[in-house]
Formats: sequence, structure tokens, C-alpha cells
Amino acid sequence: MRPASVHEARARFEHGEIDATALRHVEDEAILHAISRQEQVGLHAVTDGEFRRAFWHFDFFGGLDGVEIVAEDSGMAFKGLAPKPHAVHITGKVGFPADHPMLEHFRFVRDHASVLAKQCIPAPTVMHFRLAPKSIDSDIYPDRDALFADLAQTWRDAIAAFYAEGCRYLQFDDTAWAYLCSETERQRARERGLDTEGLADAYSALLNEILRDRPADMTITTHVCRGNFRSTWIASGGYEPVARQLLGETGYDDFFLEYDTERAGGFEPLRFLPRGDQRVVLGLITSKSGALEDPEAVRARITEAAQFAPIEQLALSPQCGFASTEEGNVLTEAQQWAKLAEIVRIADEVWPRV
Repeated sequence: MRPASVHEARARFEHGEIDATALRHVEDEAILHAISRQEQVGLHAVTDGEFRRAFWHFDFFGGLDGVEIVAEDSGMAFKGLAPKPHAVHITGKVGFPADHPMLEHFRFVRDHASVLAKQCIPAPTVMHFRLAPKSIDSDIYPDRDALFADLAQTWRDAIAAFYAEGCRYLQFDDTAWAYLCSETERQRARERGLDTEGLADAYSALLNEILRDRPADMTITTHVCRGNFRSTWIASGGYEPVARQLLGETGYDDFFLEYDTERAGGFEPLRFLPRGDQRVVLGLITSKSGALEDPEAVRARITEAAQFAPIEQLALSPQCGFASTEEGNVLTEAQQWAKLAEIVRIADEVWPRV
């Protein structure tokens, strides 16, 4: 969650009261504090909290070649609330520029963390799934599917660029898989002109094309999100409709899956996880409210999940971030840090560190 200093500085920047340099100084100080707190609670990989972003995805997309972020209804239907209207328009050939601003964001964490510096970016499937037909320049891409080749190259270039900067832990945040688990969201997609039949197979193939040349010493994971804005959500539905393609056929190292409510369904889809080194990270600790979970109940759910995947291939995390947008979820910073500390305590009990 962004501290008050960042909220205040961003508001002053928007009103022209401070310049970009002054804003960055405030962000730097807040990020240094966030890195320190993450290390103090026992995390072995830390991020900048995305304090320099307004959205978890639009800021990254807007830094790509050929992409513009416009003030337009995105069609995202959160339960009871709506974020600021933003949408992606494809106006040129999509590509990853050498000066993408998030490379500099990563460098700051790399240079100030005493543990592994982790970077999160949205998955290409998010862009493809959310696009409306009118938002694509048909002279460049006649339809959505014509984007696949350039999306693959763009994300391969992103992997290479972050790796060159020293990144060894990159995460693709992804809502598309969760939407494919929801009949409501599949229907909305069809209304946008997107044929969802066979899309899970197409997405797995796209991601494997991106991952095929990744460096051997680079961990690349994904987080499958059901929507996260001011503690609200979008999609419901268990992972069964996509588990074969996502867990069984897509070459991520780890899969962060949300399991904090009954909306996620049961653990049965974990049976598709191949035996080996890949892991499912169980998002059993909700980031949408501040009350701490009962540790015994969390351990019991881990045991239940281990009926379908080896416990050594499981791990524990929050269900999602605490602030997927700059507004943040409905809890306090103190509650956020308490939840992270509880996750570390429970994980150390279930999977003792060697």
C-alpha cells in the first residue's frame, strides 16, 4: 500500500505543484522503507511495491512501443466500485523499447535490496483479452490474433532486457486465466467479439513461445488474479476450465493462485501440476481485509491442497497484492505488514528452511 507521503506527492504532481524530480525523491524514500520492511518480515525476494505506478498493468502497457493508454471505459466490472476509466489502444507495431521506464524502476530495487530483487509486469494475455475491436489499428493488425507474434517478441525482449539489468525473478501478473474460469466474463468477452473457444490453448502456446529461450538462472512466475481494486473483485469460478493448459502445459516456474474464498473453487485442479520443480503458491491469506487468518486453518488448507499436489511443490502467499492500483485495498499498512509476517511464520513451520 502506498504511504500517505506518496499519495500526497502524486496529487501535488498532478496539480503542477512539484516536478517529476521532487515526486521521484518522495517515491525513492518510500520504496527504501518498503524494501526494508519486506526484509524485516523475512521475505527473501522484495519489490518496490509498485509505488511508481498508478495501475498494475496500464503503466507497463503505456511504456511499450505502439500502445497508447486512453481515458475510456475499460469494461472492467468490479463489484460495487469502478477504477478510473483507462483502456489500451494499439496504434502501431507493438514492441519493448530499450528505455522502458520500468527497467529504471527495477535498477533502484536492485541497487538497494540486500535480498533478491523481484519485478512484476502484466502478462501479454491481459492485453489480448481486454482489447476491444475498435481499439486496434486495422492497418497494422487486422484482428486481435494478428498481435500474437509481436506480443511474443515484445515479452521475449522484456525478459532479455530485465535479465541484462540483473533481474533473476520476473513475474507475469495475469487476469485472463481467471476470466476464462468465469462464464460471466467469457460472455462479456464474446460481446467484445473475442472467441473464447480454444483460447486457453492459444494462451499457453503464446506464453511457452515467450518462455522457451529464457535464461536458465532466471525464475519466471505468474499470478492469476480475479480482480483487485479497493478490496473488490471481478471474476468467480474454480480453475478446472483452464487447469490442464495453465498448470499442465505452460512452462512457468511457479503459479500464484488465489484461494482465499469459495469463489476460487476447490484444490482438485492442482492434480494437473506435473511432478517436478514447478510449484503452486497458494494464495490463502486474503489481501482484501485486515483480519489475520487463523494459522491452524491455513495449515489445514495446505494439507488439503497436498492431497492433489506434492506438498514440496506448494508454497504460501497473499491472495493478491495489497494495492493493485494506487488507491489500495481497505486495510491499514500495519495490517498489511502483519499479514506478510504471518505468512512467513506459517511457511517456515510447514516448509522449514534448510
